[in-house]
Amino acid sequence: MYDRCLVADILRQVAWSLDQIAKRFSVIHASADFIKDDQGREKLDSICMQLIAIGEALKLIDKIAGSIFLAAYPSVDWKKAKGLRDIITHHYFDIDAEAVFTVCSEHLPQMQTVIRLIIADLEVQ
Repeated sequence: MYDRCLVADILRQVAWSLDQIAKRFSVIHASADFIKDDQGREKLDSICMQLIAIGEALKLIDKIAGSIFLAAYPSVDWKKAKGLRDIITHHYFDIDAEAVFTVCSEHLPQMQTVIRLIIADLEVQ
């Protein structure tokens, strides 16, 4: 058995990171906005930092609760979310602004919903 309170705390940190990304991404309307000026590059950098933190947290949850824990919520591609952390960390100078834009606009809203659902499920148990 795993420590549900610890997993819930980690998920709350993930939810906070997702909120920060949403706030920072709200002024980005196209992938080109990330690279057109210093402000855009700062948004890209800060969003990537939060994506790294999320990936690390998801890997930690796998260690604590086992890889089947997140798999119980299949509407998020957890493997890709963790893999994005590796790409950003190890290939930082090759980050594709369009890929980050797609992740933020198409995938993170669903992850945010599911993270909140998982936290609620843990609080009920």
